[in-house]
Amino acid sequence: MDYPACVVSQTALLVPALDRADLSVQVPATPDWTLNQLLRHLGHAHRWVAEMIERRVPKTDRSFSKAHSVSGYANETAAELGPWLLEGATLLSDALSSVDPDAPIALMLGLPGPRFWSRRMAHETVVHRYDALDALGLPFSVSDEIARDTVAEWMETLLPFIFTIRPETAELRGAGALYFETPVCSWTVDLSGPVASEGEREWDVAVRGSVTDLVLALYQRRGVEGLEVTGDVGLAEKFLASVRF
Repeated sequence: MDYPACVVSQTALLVPALDRADLSVQVPATPDWTLNQLLRHLGHAHRWVAEMIERRVPKTDRSFSKAHSVSGYANETAAELGPWLLEGATLLSDALSSVDPDAPIALMLGLPGPRFWSRRMAHETVVHRYDALDALGLPFSVSDEIARDTVAEWMETLLPFIFTIRPETAELRGAGALYFETPVCSWTVDLSGPVASEGEREWDVAVRGSVTDLVLALYQRRGVEGLEVTGDVGLAEKFLASVRF
């Protein structure tokens, strides 16, 4: 997948939905933020990563990120934010496309920054596009190809990271195994590690649904209601509640 292009295309899908929208509405997924503030968060995240790549910083440096300093933004309009969002997405795409994906820049979780951040920002944009549309009461859709890779990135990269930063995940270790199945991909999470493996292994609970619904469940944008859950429902609910990213 062309991740830099995905950042731009997902942002380009988001911007038209903002036209004449009330950006002061609260965002269900991030209730401390208005839609205005969520959009600034996304745009600043794009610019932060672009700056790290352009500066060729050796390790990820959060000191000049403005992505979480958005409380002061209010009363802005789509006419202001739409072009700004697209500009940031393009800056990021251009920066990432200009370097070797394996260059020793902005290292994160032991991975080369260009490779890590291109994938991370593509899926960050997908999820926050959902958040914005959800806040506006608009329908969301994403291609199976992108959703499948969003799940894969979560399983391969985010899951082990979450277990290092969230104390509540300690209670999950050794609690069993969860199987996630969609028409286009399937994963088993063995909590003895945790270790995520593609395909079906022995499990204590299975969660089945569309790949988009699985993305939203893993990112705690929806619960298991409406998904097909077989086995230990409590384990599935506890797991998803503990791994918010």
